[in-house]
Amino acid sequence: MITRMRPALIRSQSYIMSDIIKNKIWEIVTRNTTAAEADWLQQKGTASPMELMTAFVAAPRFLSKKIITISTDIPWDLNSEVSGFSVENWSLVRLSRVWLLTQLDPSDKEAYVKNIETLFDTAEMNELVALYSALPLLSYPDQWLFRATDAVRSNMGFVFDAIALHNPYPEKYFSELAWNQMVLKTIFNDKPIHFIEGLENRSNEKLAVTLSDFAHERWAAGRSVPPQVWRLVGKYMNPALLTDAQHLFDSANLGDQKAAALACNESSLAAAHYLLAKYPDLEKSVKSGELTWAELEN
Repeated sequence: MITRMRPALIRSQSYIMSDIIKNKIWEIVTRNTTAAEADWLQQKGTASPMELMTAFVAAPRFLSKKIITISTDIPWDLNSEVSGFSVENWSLVRLSRVWLLTQLDPSDKEAYVKNIETLFDTAEMNELVALYSALPLLSYPDQWLFRATDAVRSNMGFVFDAIALHNPYPEKYFSELAWNQMVLKTIFNDKPIHFIEGLENRSNEKLAVTLSDFAHERWAAGRSVPPQVWRLVGKYMNPALLTDAQHLFDSANLGDQKAAALACNESSLAAAHYLLAKYPDLEKSVKSGELTWAELEN
């Protein structure tokens, strides 16, 4: 099981994936393939690295394009091995490509890294999606940090989603700067930030201040700000951010009002709790646990 550690500590490790996660992924593969498809994958998984890499590229020619189905116990099993890792709503091709990558022998670091890098260098969009999806499972995780942060800058939406959403790699390895850039781009692109793994764990004051600036730019342009944004602000409430909370309470949008109440409740600033007390119905909902950030997820 991978334990959560600070990025600087994790980067010193090479991490070799356990057979358990490989077997769990293979179990999902076999539940979604025909006998012929499973045989083809098994043959390629035990072949030479070059043949395996060729199979990674050729997978769509030999496998169904369908979206996989998984049993209810599988997500828990995967999370018990790699916290935050999920294959829900993946295509069979994507899952099979990730499984093939887990079959590469990592004992020779130089050869292993070279093979993965070759796939990155020659990949088309769907291949990149599989590669970034596999990052939490690859050995020598520090080797892929440049690739991962480069994906954040990608203009290909599916590639960005593969690294930013439902992927535990950024939480564990990104610097604060890279993390903040990823969260901000997720917001700019109107994607659901609650799909970012480790969102609360990696919240920070610089991000909170930047989000306030972002909100002011949106408001000045007559545009709204997703209520979910404010879940990253409460812990770092200061007088300026408290003014933002008042702006939200004054909004005609109930989602804004709820976000303000939740953010104020999370703050250690006494003035934030005094402000929340001015809105007794919202305060009651938050204090009772009836209102949570989950209600604002969409």
